[in-house]
Amino acid sequence: MPIIPILLFILIWEALSSSGIFNAVLFPPPSKVFLALLGLALSGELFLHLSASLSRVYLGLLVGSVLGIAVGLLTGRIRIIDKSMSPLLHVFRSFPAVAIIPLVIVWFGIGETAKLFSISFAVFFPVWMNTHIGASSIPVRYVQMLSIFKTPSFKKWSKVILPASSEFIIAGVRTGIAIAFIMVFVSELAGASSGVGYIISISQLSYRMDVMIAGLFVLGLLGAVTDFAFIRLIKAIFPWFGKK
Repeated sequence: MPIIPILLFILIWEALSSSGIFNAVLFPPPSKVFLALLGLALSGELFLHLSASLSRVYLGLLVGSVLGIAVGLLTGRIRIIDKSMSPLLHVFRSFPAVAIIPLVIVWFGIGETAKLFSISFAVFFPVWMNTHIGASSIPVRYVQMLSIFKTPSFKKWSKVILPASSEFIIAGVRTGIAIAFIMVFVSELAGASSGVGYIISISQLSYRMDVMIAGLFVLGLLGAVTDFAFIRLIKAIFPWFGKK
C-alpha cells in the first residue's frame, strides 16, 4: 500500500530527530513540523499564503501551457514554422528558468507580472517540446487520408492532429505542473510579501526550521494533488486515456 512507505519514512525521521544524533533545531521531528503547520492553519495565515501561491501557479500554468500547445502544434506540423522558430526556441529552452529571475525583476519589477512571466516562461518549453514531438510523430498516412477526403482545416486540426498528439501534450503539461511549483517558490523568494515561498524565506531568517519544512511539504503536497486532479480530469473527459 502507498501509505506504508510514507509512514515508515515519518517514523524513521522522528526517531533520527529525537535520538540526539542531529541538532533538533536544525532537523526538527515531523511532530514539531506538524504543530508548526497546524499553528499556521489555525491562525489563517497559511490559507492567505496558499491562495496567493496557487493563483500564481495556475495562471502561469494556464498561460504557459496554452502557448506551448499552440506553438508546438504549429512547429510540429508546418515545416516553414518549424524551420524558422524551433532553432531559436531550442536556444531559449536551454536557459535555466531560475536564471532569468534577476532579468525579469529588472524588466517587470517584483510585482505579479514578473512572477507570472517567470512561471509561464518555464512551463512553456516542456509543453511545447512534448506537443511538437507528438504533432510531428503523426503517421503520414493519416495526413494523406485527410487530403484525399478534402477534410477542412479546422476539422483536420481538431479531430485528428490534436487528439493524436494528446498523450504527448498531457505528458508535457504534467512536467509543466512540477516546474510551475518550483518557479512559484523561486519567484516568491525574490521580493514577495505573500505566498508559501515567502513563508519559507522568512522562516529561514528566523531559524524556524519547522516552519520552513512545513512550507516545503505544503508545496510538494500541492504539486502532487494538482497532478492527481489533472489526470482525473483528463480521464473524466477522455475515458480511454491511459488504457492500452
